Amino acid sequence: MQLTKNFNLSEFECNCGCKMPDDVLENIKELSINLQYIRDYLGTSIRLTNAYRCVEHNKAIGGAKNSQHILGKAADLKVKDLQPKTLANLIEDLIKKDCIKQGGVGRYNTFTHYDIRGTKARWSKVK
Repeated sequence: MQLTKNFNLSEFECNCGCKMPDDVLENIKELSINLQYIRDYLGTSIRLTNAYRCVEHNKAIGGAKNSQHILGKAADLKVKDLQPKTLANLIEDLIKKDCIKQGGVGRYNTFTHYDIRGTKARWSKVK
């Protein structure tokens, strides 16, 4: 199912292969709209390394119990030739300008986390 011009539902599905609940799908649709804005702004593709996770898969990989991934409100992002910290800074700027929804921005060594929880949350796991 095509969600936006550049994002397909298959990119957001749980890596364990389970079926996504309908309420999660609604969140994924909203997330995809925000990610499409980021992609259009960058003018290049965004690879989702992780999006929706069922509770079982989230637990198996050591995800936070209250992870926004479980709700379908989060994605971990990589952009070719763009450092994760640069992408995180760009997302911060787009949130400040009210171009995309307020939420979580997590800084990691190899990817950037963005979620649409609706409240500000920031963290860094950069080593």
